[in-house]
Amino acid sequence: MSDRTALVVGGGGFLGHAVARALERAGDRVVVPRVPWDDPDAAAAALREAVTAVLERDRPWRMVWSAGTGIVASGEQAFSSERAMLDRVLAPAGIVTSTPGEVFFASSAGGVYAGATGVPFDEHTEPAPLAPYGRSRLTAEQHFREFASHTGARLLVGRIANLYGPGSNLRKPQGLVSQLALAHVERRPSSIYVPMDTTRDYLYIDDAAAMVVEGLDAVAAGPSGATTTKILASQQGRTITEVVEAVSAAFGEPLDVREGHDSSAPFHGRDLRFRSSVLTELDDREHVPFAEGVRRTVAAVRASR
Repeated sequence: MSDRTALVVGGGGFLGHAVARALERAGDRVVVPRVPWDDPDAAAAALREAVTAVLERDRPWRMVWSAGTGIVASGEQAFSSERAMLDRVLAPAGIVTSTPGEVFFASSAGGVYAGATGVPFDEHTEPAPLAPYGRSRLTAEQHFREFASHTGARLLVGRIANLYGPGSNLRKPQGLVSQLALAHVERRPSSIYVPMDTTRDYLYIDDAAAMVVEGLDAVAAGPSGATTTKILASQQGRTITEVVEAVSAAFGEPLDVREGHDSSAPFHGRDLRFRSSVLTELDDREHVPFAEGVRRTVAAVRASR
């Protein structure tokens, strides 16, 4: 056990929970703040208190921010409260730290690069969000850059590909693998509202968590206040057709997949493949094979129902 404290904001969520487990395995003392998310003022106050408490301790610290608002289909108004919260929680006034630490902010590769051209995209690709969600990720990234500059923290912005695996929030209408599995378990059809050759990069949740922890280790030796932006991805593209086939194979029977319609369809990029050129040592790993990750996800969805 190290003497380092790791504050995980959003530690009850899909990514945050996995990262908290990975940090504990690494020996960190993990703190997951209790946040009344349904009350924006109380949530901001609780988070500000949690952040300042960690930074004011005279010991090594880390912060992982994996909490987020909305999805690709959300409108602009869904993100206004998040902007206001970050303004309050990360405002430099009153924040004092004698020991610069490391910060990870979970951004979205799909949201940021949805309208970009020249696949596969890397960290040098010009961001081109199509939806308010993607624009909100860029705004939040800037909040954390300013926070890092003020506190001297080493910031790692992780632009993350599509996460999948056991433990996702099945009530949230996102995550193709888990949603296909859930629909099949509940004996209802799945609606697909983008072309079947739409291509995405699917990153298994435990692989993502390990990359976050290793990324924090990697930036710890960097200069105070520096920001590193990295795409976290499997660097393997798969079409919706291939995903449906993998989920069908895990069940051992065909899925009922139908063409659907959704007003958010124009916000989804057609081909979102990635190749990272930053901190490439994090990519030198054996990822959970996609078929095995899908099998585990299907088993978890079955168990939940």
